Amino acid sequence: ALSRAAGAMDEESLLLSLELASGSGQGLSPDRRASLLTSLMLVKRDYRFDRLAPRKTLYRWRRRPGWLRPQGDTEEPGASEGREGVGASLNCMEWSLLPPATEEMEMQTSVVKGRFMGDPSHEYEHTELQKVNEGEKVFEEEVVVQIKEETRLVSIIDQIDKAVAVIPRGALFKTPFGPIHVNRTFEGLSSSEAKKLSSYFHFREPVELKNKTLLEKADLDPSLDFMDSLEHDIPKGSWSIQMERGNTLVVLRSLLWPGLTFYHAPRTKNYGYIYVGTGEKNIDLPFML
Repeated sequence: ALSRAAGAMDEESLLLSLELASGSGQGLSPDRRASLLTSLMLVKRDYRFDRLAPRKTLYRWRRRPGWLRPQGDTEEPGASEGREGVGASLNCMEWSLLPPATEEMEMQTSVVKGRFMGDPSHEYEHTELQKVNEGEKVFEEEVVVQIKEETRLVSIIDQIDKAVAVIPRGALFKTPFGPIHVNRTFEGLSSSEAKKLSSYFHFREPVELKNKTLLEKADLDPSLDFMDSLEHDIPKGSWSIQMERGNTLVVLRSLLWPGLTFYHAPRTKNYGYIYVGTGEKNIDLPFML
């Protein structure tokens, strides 16, 4: 399973996070949980991270071997500096570092369709036309391009992070000078606010906020509303919001990236998200709503 709680979860609270996000039947088996908790402590020691935020898991269909990706850093989320590292595991015990995602990776892997094979060395083959110059003549030639599954994994995880990583309003705050910090006074959303999509932000650099007019920004608090709200996501209806456990837990599920579940217990600091899926985007969503 994948678990990621922006600024609120580390390896010590992983079990609680997995339990809160298990309403959709997503999670890890008891033996993998035990292996994961032990191995994360070793990763933290070996790579000298101050904290770990377990992130993504991409499993093959029918519970075949998959990927588990944790992220470690040496400073708090939102800090401008700090060493980061991202690892992947097939068995929740042995880890290898992944390269950072780039735009070139996203362009290369956009042509790959279907589910993951569960083998980092597997290479997908794609045939494309490239222009070849021979003197004054220009003609097109078919070229076979090979793309590693590891490269595809890095790109897909980055896309999921940018599209559906979620954080509740108020969990982070931005100082007048620019740096972003964890809000130590955050005690969770109220029960009424927790039911609104406007109370949740995309955990990434703002995109839509930069296009808003000054009049639209007039009612926003610059210290809290510095990220894009989920209520403005396109297409409308791409999020499902529900209350569970006797209205003590709010759960958001992405219909754009099936398998992404965000959870938050109102009036508490418990929040995070988990992704368990095939790594395939639901491109037919606009026609399904």
